[in-house]
Amino acid sequence: MTTVHHRYVAVEGRQLFYRDAGPPGAPVVVLLHGFPASSFMFRDLIPMLADQYHVIAPDHLGFGFSAAPPADEFDYSFDALAGLTAALLGQLEVTRYAMYVHDYGAPIGWRLALSDPAAVTAIVTQNGNGYEAGFTDAFWKPVREYWHEQNPQTEEAVRAALTLDAIRWQYLHGVPDESVVSPDTWQHDFAQVSRPGNDRIQLKLFADYASNIPLYPYLHAYLRESRVPVLAVWGRNDEIFGPDGARAFAGDAYRAEIHLLDGGHFLLESHLDDTAGYVRRFLEQTLS
Repeated sequence: MTTVHHRYVAVEGRQLFYRDAGPPGAPVVVLLHGFPASSFMFRDLIPMLADQYHVIAPDHLGFGFSAAPPADEFDYSFDALAGLTAALLGQLEVTRYAMYVHDYGAPIGWRLALSDPAAVTAIVTQNGNGYEAGFTDAFWKPVREYWHEQNPQTEEAVRAALTLDAIRWQYLHGVPDESVVSPDTWQHDFAQVSRPGNDRIQLKLFADYASNIPLYPYLHAYLRESRVPVLAVWGRNDEIFGPDGARAFAGDAYRAEIHLLDGGHFLLESHLDDTAGYVRRFLEQTLS
């Protein structure tokens, strides 16, 4: 049975939580979660990788069991979250690693790769967007309106994403058999998002998501020039980041491997074995 360690560490004066498993000297795989989740989303994947790899899955500041300083005390942005992740990996003396990115984890991962291209050995993107083609109109329309003007009306529309019903929808939409998804998932995330003051943190990050789009051309150039191996394994029924977001990687990544599965945004909840199988084969081929 795989032993998973649950650790806390102070990074630049902020307490971060992370899950850690696998042989210390093995190739490192860093798992980067999205909204509104935490490293809890990788609880079942970690043991499936840790026999061969040293797996590290942090909670971003403001999420999960990491500290959540108020938004008026910490300037939440994707630049800031990427900086903390880089500092965490530095403290853990991790200099080379593959990354698995999902949702918010993607723009954090893209920043890590762009700041230190030689550090990244491979990329797995699971519904982690890197192209405007991936944005679905229905989900992103109120978010784009919030980018352009932040007022009570646009804020109210974005706040809807913090409700229990909306978080439950994130887990269940596009899943053929909803009974395979545990309610623990959305209840866990809702409890974390509902902590006092966390709403302001999430609103700051919704607003800052606009900063990710100007990075896309640099990401695409990095993929072409570095020829870093890329696996896109995607829930093709995702109504947040559609399957065109997965297909787009084929235009820039060298021999990108793309798999569209019959699931939604949180593919690990409904298609864990299939997803883990693709990830293991990809890592074995690229990190051997």
